[in-house]
Amino acid sequence: MVKVTWFGHCCFEVQGDRCTILTDPHDGHSLGLPVPDSQPDVVTVSHPHDDHASGKKFYENVLESPGIDEVNGSKITGVKAYHDDVEGKRMGVNVFYKFEVDGIRFGHTGDLGHTLNNSQLDEIGEVDILFSGIGATSQPNIELLNPKVVIPMHYHIEGIIFPWFRMPDVDDYVKDKPHKKHGENTHNYTRETLPDTLEYHVYKLR
Repeated sequence: MVKVTWFGHCCFEVQGDRCTILTDPHDGHSLGLPVPDSQPDVVTVSHPHDDHASGKKFYENVLESPGIDEVNGSKITGVKAYHDDVEGKRMGVNVFYKFEVDGIRFGHTGDLGHTLNNSQLDEIGEVDILFSGIGATSQPNIELLNPKVVIPMHYHIEGIIFPWFRMPDVDDYVKDKPHKKHGENTHNYTRETLPDTLEYHVYKLR
């Protein structure tokens, strides 16, 4: 069984029997959110913008570059992608992380700003559960990656401090999609209980 916990924005803890992975950690206060309560074995950072990386200072084992690593039996693959659609010329590199925990394959888009190309898709391989932003490029990439579950992220929630622009609302995003709303910020998954067809799982921040 793998336990997934959402700490707001793009920060998730994926906890398996042997390995706990934390993604895109914020420091809490800079976003007006609670500080993530996590003791991970490894942290992944997709890119250095504060809303995705301000909390990395709290941790020792941090991955923030493309490459392949293994931590406590979990293979973690960082695939070079971009925050924009001009190969990073405006917004820089964004690393797409794919990792496997207890037989479930996870993907985290970070702030992916373009449609993945064939080479990137080959590096990523199959994904069961995808943590995905809900911007303009999300749907083409979801169709290409074909996960069983999409967990939306990077959207407006009450009280968040995000002065750059108004983030979209998740209710508008999922209203015409097959979705489940979990009444808390955590949910358990096993390979056997993953849905046969795509579902969107929306978490509620405590």
